[in-house]
Amino acid sequence: MSPSKSGNDYARSLSLLWGSQTVPGRSGLTVQKIVAAGMDMADENGIEQLSMRKVAERLEVGAMSLYTYVPGKSELLELMLDKSQANLYACDDIRAECGGDWREAMRFIAKTNWTLFGKHPWITELSGRRPVFGPHIVLKYEMELSALDGIGLSDIEMDSTLSLLLMHVESCARLQTSMNRTQKTSGIDDNEWWLEYSTAMENMADWSRFPVSSRVGNAAGELHQSAYSPEHAYQFGLERIIAGTAALIGRSEPR
Repeated sequence: MSPSKSGNDYARSLSLLWGSQTVPGRSGLTVQKIVAAGMDMADENGIEQLSMRKVAERLEVGAMSLYTYVPGKSELLELMLDKSQANLYACDDIRAECGGDWREAMRFIAKTNWTLFGKHPWITELSGRRPVFGPHIVLKYEMELSALDGIGLSDIEMDSTLSLLLMHVESCARLQTSMNRTQKTSGIDDNEWWLEYSTAMENMADWSRFPVSSRVGNAAGELHQSAYSPEHAYQFGLERIIAGTAALIGRSEPR
């Protein structure tokens, strides 16, 4: 959202998010169809290439027709973001679905969000925007929080733990998206790049000056066949977050 929006603008945005999106107008369009077209285009080319004009061309209507349904690109992105998070969980009770184990529930939440970012990489491009409180996003928050409810965390700790988990997954997914884009544009995969680059580097420096970097870097490079692995970082960090949460729950001092 733009910081210059007024209360009426926010009310209109929320009305779009929470209102019916399936009622057709005179042209036969619906908000739902516009959002679906926008998501398809963003999945294909990212949000930088997305515009109201291009969405209109995709739907074979005049650009002005869209504005009677969605005021602009900012609102369209909000609708797309909310829609992308619909029906992520088949079961209302995530922890019950995971056998009542909050640790498995956290792993399941992380995996679900990792898959979401893989399906819609453009979501990571919206980082830094103010939150969107659409119905699907609010329901997702409710379900994910509920998986942490009653395990020994305060309300603030529940929110902070979930935020830490989701930010970790998003950060790793953003790096994975960037690496995928680089591989696509360069035509060279990371394994091939690492082999060529590391071979060239061997003759460019006196590695005896960097004994720890050389030892650790070689070990990591051998494991990942690249400079780093976003998926490995995601898995490693996830387990550290779960361990930290367990320690927080098991603390002896009062909250």
